[in-house]
Amino acid sequence: MKALFACESSGKGRRAFRKAGIDAYSCDLLDADDGETKYHIKADIRTLNLSVYDFMFAMPTCTRLCVSGARWFSKYKQEQEEAIKFFMFFVYAPVKKKAIENPIGIMSSVYRKPDQIIQPWQFGHGETKATCLWLSNLPKLVPTNIVVGREARIHKMPPSPDRWKKRSESYDGIMSAMAEQWGLPDQTKGETK
Repeated sequence: MKALFACESSGKGRRAFRKAGIDAYSCDLLDADDGETKYHIKADIRTLNLSVYDFMFAMPTCTRLCVSGARWFSKYKQEQEEAIKFFMFFVYAPVKKKAIENPIGIMSSVYRKPDQIIQPWQFGHGETKATCLWLSNLPKLVPTNIVVGREARIHKMPPSPDRWKKRSESYDGIMSAMAEQWGLPDQTKGETK
């Protein structure tokens, strides 16, 4: 299996899948946070030949799509149209097994409702951050480690120059669950289309 993590500079998905023995790569306009150069592709994802990948997890920018920014939608119509177009690029990407991730937002009405909404606290992190998953030929993720104490740390994050990056970062527990549950061909029974 050859896997791609689109719009990922943290490397968390790539590392989780590589740890599970999967040939995984990350791609972003930014350098990899962990300094990886062999398995991180610094490029616009739209320039890659995506048909060579068996699996893709896409994390398109959510700034103009999520409900937390709804009050600004009318001010950024053009940027929102571009964000929708970018999201839809992943919907039509020629990768058989894929998941597109985004917070609760307008894609539920512009495109369709997500197949699943997950929380970090379902995968070993004591935080709340509702994350929608639109799945193609993949089963829903099964929670692996329910945490009782939960905090809205992401929501309460103070302003800073890199707040956008910190707010969008993936969780190791979720990425590990994906590697375990979606990483091997026989683990994709009960697929959603």
